[in-house]
Amino acid sequence: MKLLKWLYPGLRVKRWLLLIIIGLMVIGFGVTSISGQLFLQVDHGLSKMLYTLIGRDFPALGGIVTVFLGLLLLTLGLRQIFKSLRVSLWPGSNEALVDILYQRRVLKNGPRIVVLGGGTGLSVLLRGLKTYTSNITAIVTVTDDGGSSGRLRTELGVLPPGDIRNCLVALADKETVMEEVLSYRFKQGQGLTGHSLGNLLLVALSEMAGGFVHAIQELSKVLAVRGQVLPATLAQAVLCAEMMDGQMVEGETQITGLKGHIKRVYLKPSNPQPVDESLKAIAQAEAIILGPGSLYTSIIPNLLVEGIVEAIRQSRGKKIYICNVMTQPGETDGYTASDHLQAIYEHCGCNLVDYIIVNNRLALRKQLKKYETQGAYPVKVNTQGLAKLGVGVVQENLLDQSDLVRHNPQRLAQTVINLIISNE
Repeated sequence: MKLLKWLYPGLRVKRWLLLIIIGLMVIGFGVTSISGQLFLQVDHGLSKMLYTLIGRDFPALGGIVTVFLGLLLLTLGLRQIFKSLRVSLWPGSNEALVDILYQRRVLKNGPRIVVLGGGTGLSVLLRGLKTYTSNITAIVTVTDDGGSSGRLRTELGVLPPGDIRNCLVALADKETVMEEVLSYRFKQGQGLTGHSLGNLLLVALSEMAGGFVHAIQELSKVLAVRGQVLPATLAQAVLCAEMMDGQMVEGETQITGLKGHIKRVYLKPSNPQPVDESLKAIAQAEAIILGPGSLYTSIIPNLLVEGIVEAIRQSRGKKIYICNVMTQPGETDGYTASDHLQAIYEHCGCNLVDYIIVNNRLALRKQLKKYETQGAYPVKVNTQGLAKLGVGVVQENLLDQSDLVRHNPQRLAQTVINLIISNE
């Protein structure tokens, strides 16, 4: 019988179950004493002892004391059982059982959200969204060819794992600890220098599990990820760009390093196939979010994968674009909010987005100085230009309280959730 499994050794519940039973018996005895219905014979040795303890001449008062004692025993037993269950369900967690149940049950009923992007911007948004729902699908660009990801891609022919790793960490339950572990970079060792542990782990799991998607799924289980992370495509796609001066550039690193003005970007091969789970998630989504992140190297590449834009258009979910707070040198120099959206439309066709979320708070002067030296400036919100594009504009204070001018995860997520549940 399944009930007997509760008596297995090591569960640390048997003693507390016994304590609960004793507590219930004591409560029952106290209640009968209060009502005067004594169910035990007076000449019984145990009865005499119990009656003596509670005061036979004052059964009501003695019964009340007995009920109180039984409640104490019952409360202690229940508390310890909940503690044992918490440790079993969520090893190493210091959270209360109610918090764990909230995460596992309530968050599963949260809105179904698909986010497309890459880089730091996507991770910031995911950190905030996971506190509202676990029905999150992050579709991540796989055109990175720099750093550790680029080396692994060139040497082993695998998909670049860097952005995937960052998204898994962002959605992990124990984010802070796992970020330190998976983001650790080797400082020495032939062939290891510069590689992050998380990237190597994903590559190893890919070989062991029989594919990159399976590797992500296995690591997601280890990290207790709230949602799922998927690559935009499994093809070894190369990001290319046509510059305003007619120059053609191949490779994401080359594009960003050129510091020129981009006319358009495209993928080679031109028709990489999407992951089936991505299309299913988009079809079922209540909201599809583009960004935040690098416009030409993180957001638009996902939209160039065959079938993605068509799936977004056919979805009944709200389509939302989150505009960057700052311009990005070499990609969006001088761009306004409407310029960002117009670039997406030029690559994917008009009317893809229903709403645009923009920051309406100016950063501190001392913060902006750091960015100005790099050629980055706040993105201007030109409401007239956005109105011509036919999108709803949501303006909020979205800045984080730090030295960096970036989105605050909780403020951004709250704005997204409010927009999703609104009836507009």
